[in-house]
This record gives sequence, C-alpha cells and structure tokens, in this order.
Amino acid sequence: MNRIAFTNAQLPTRKRIALVAHDHCKSFLLAWALRKREQLLRHELIATGTTGMLLSETLDLPVESMLSGPLGGDQQIGARIAEQRIDVLIFFWDPFEPQPHDPDVKALLRIAAVWNIPVASNESSADYLLSSPLFEQAHEYRIPDYASYLDGRR
Repeated sequence: MNRIAFTNAQLPTRKRIALVAHDHCKSFLLAWALRKREQLLRHELIATGTTGMLLSETLDLPVESMLSGPLGGDQQIGARIAEQRIDVLIFFWDPFEPQPHDPDVKALLRIAAVWNIPVASNESSADYLLSSPLFEQAHEYRIPDYASYLDGRR
C-alpha cells in the first residue's frame, strides 16, 4: 500500500471560513456568529444554502452560499477543502437528529481531517478555535503531498 507523504502549507491570516449548521442548530450558529461578528468580518465566509442566506441577513456581511447541504452543499464545501480553498470548518451538527444526507456529512468531516484544517462542531469548540492566537495570523500546517502521491503511482 502506498502511504501518503506530507508537506507543509500556509494557512493565511485572512481565513476562508465554511459555516454549516443542521436545521435544529441554525439558531445556535446565528447567535454565535452575531456574537463573533467583529472577528468574522475580517475573514471570508462561505456557507451552505439556507445557512448562508440567514448568516448574510443576520450579520449584514457578504457570505458566499453553496447549495443546501442535502442537495450537495456539504460536498461542495468538501471539494473546496480538498482544493485548499477553505481554511476552517465550523459545522454545528445535530447529534440528536438523524440526517438523510449523513454519508455526505461524514465525508465532509473526513475530508477536513485529511486536509488537516481546524474544525469546530459546536459553540464551545468554535469559541476555542476563534480565541486561539493562531486564528488571526498566518501559520504553517501539514497537508497531504499530492504531487508526491502522483509520482509514487507512476
């Protein structure tokens, strides 16, 4: 089996933050984002469908909206993570409600782990993430070395 090698990359000072929330958690994400508005406005915000629309209205900030999660928005966010076009994932997911698109949710969380981006899954972890000194500065992190992976397949 060909193990993947790793290399270093740079997370920028101005982060591209994906914001996702299941239906029963949208109000929690909106209240949290409103409290963190001053910090979030210094970053680029991307969200899945309805969450993006609600965040844009609540925060009065631009939010790029993907499709709704069950219609492919989770996968769109995942693709951007793999393309290194999202730096942070804040995903308030509902542990009490089964989701019809659960495989997409698991795939999104898996790809965030593969590409080693910071992930917050609830209000407490999002608070900790944004309070880190690293959040407001560029810093180096480890990612899969895809070029090395391709070379090993030849």
